[in-house]
Amino acid sequence: MEYRVGQKHQVIGIDYTHDGLGVAKIDGFTIFVQNLIIGEEAEVEITFVKKSFLVGKIVKLLKISPDRIQPLCPIATACGGCQFQHLDYKKELEYKKSKVIRAFHNIAKMDLEVDEVLGSDDPYHYRNKIIMPIGYDKRKNLIHGFYRYRSHEIVAMDQCYIEDKRSAPIIHTIKDLMKELAYDPYDEDTLKGDIRKIMIRTSYYYDEIMVVIITNKETLPDWDIFTKSLLQAHPEITTLIQNINLGETNVVLGNKEIVVSGSGKIKDKLCGLEFSISSKSFYQVNVKQTEKLYQKAIEIANLKIDETVLDAYSGIGTIGMILAKHVHKVIGVEVVRQAVNDAKHNALINDIKNIEFHEADAGDFILKLEEKRVKIDTVFVDPPRKGLDEKFISGLLKLKAKSIVYISCDPATLARDVALLSELYKVEKLVVVDMFSRTYHVESIVHLVLKRELEF
Repeated sequence: MEYRVGQKHQVIGIDYTHDGLGVAKIDGFTIFVQNLIIGEEAEVEITFVKKSFLVGKIVKLLKISPDRIQPLCPIATACGGCQFQHLDYKKELEYKKSKVIRAFHNIAKMDLEVDEVLGSDDPYHYRNKIIMPIGYDKRKNLIHGFYRYRSHEIVAMDQCYIEDKRSAPIIHTIKDLMKELAYDPYDEDTLKGDIRKIMIRTSYYYDEIMVVIITNKETLPDWDIFTKSLLQAHPEITTLIQNINLGETNVVLGNKEIVVSGSGKIKDKLCGLEFSISSKSFYQVNVKQTEKLYQKAIEIANLKIDETVLDAYSGIGTIGMILAKHVHKVIGVEVVRQAVNDAKHNALINDIKNIEFHEADAGDFILKLEEKRVKIDTVFVDPPRKGLDEKFISGLLKLKAKSIVYISCDPATLARDVALLSELYKVEKLVVVDMFSRTYHVESIVHLVLKRELEF
């Protein structure tokens, strides 16, 4: 049968993809349908045709799953920010557990059991960092919102139900001021405009808020009026920053920043320790779940007070400082200079003396440790989504630490890396943590231990 855009078919949801789309079959041919729940029957319209699959949208639900709930957000099915606001939260956790298991089965050829799933006490309003696009709609009205799924079309919103509640009023004020002062939003096609995006970072434990206005120009007319009006309307803003990004790039932040008010940083707590956060610092977006994640990671590591730990991809030093009281020494390595500076400052303000931080590529650093015969007992790794590079894995296999605690935000790269490490290591424990509720993203912790016959 020849499939064409616009055709309508009746389908039944049978599965989900790695990015949360519903999966169905039309005469044995796969179709991906956004917001379709397993077991639901629906009339769908084909919107995209490829040789090996179709993409469709729901026209009418013919049989509704008991797992379907009313989304809090009125645009949840249109916006690309969330994938599961329409799904019962327990079923979302089941999906995330299954996603991790399948990644190991398909990529690492390992059939593993998940030992624990750490769900969220409240799956809404948890994000302490948002980057909000601003643009024009078709009628040239100024709007803000996230992009529609797989597009650069902004879906207009009043508020986001997974972001900190304090962010929405500030964004509305910024948009009003842009109208008053005739500031244009940045246009990615023409490369023109005044304001590219808005970034807001909020503290969970303190009443501190950072607002970063990312501009396409060094100076803007009436900028003093804009900044003073914003701060007057929102005295809760503790630091305001202008970030200047003149590049023809998708990178959000430029290299030059001007601190308009405050210190240019905010502070927050994790597991009782205080951390200073700058605009470019990596800091987990869900504080309460991060505390569960770190406490569980330290628990399963079974650390001893005489051990030395390597904290690779250490960022601003969060997990390294939290585990420092359990060991003799922590060595942190991070390639981003600002993060290393923040980490050293954080160690000072928390009076942690048994930790040191190095600015270096993690792969290069671990090879140097091995060359110098530095004994590392346990390695903690929390890499970016792309996972560990070959050089770092090679260094790990040479270092032969007795255990590795791998924290991952991507099950696919986690499974790939664990398969490579399985030459010397076996999986002792696998824990799933829901850090990004109502989305398809999932965090995992794997504890790897050196195989006994290879320890000496």
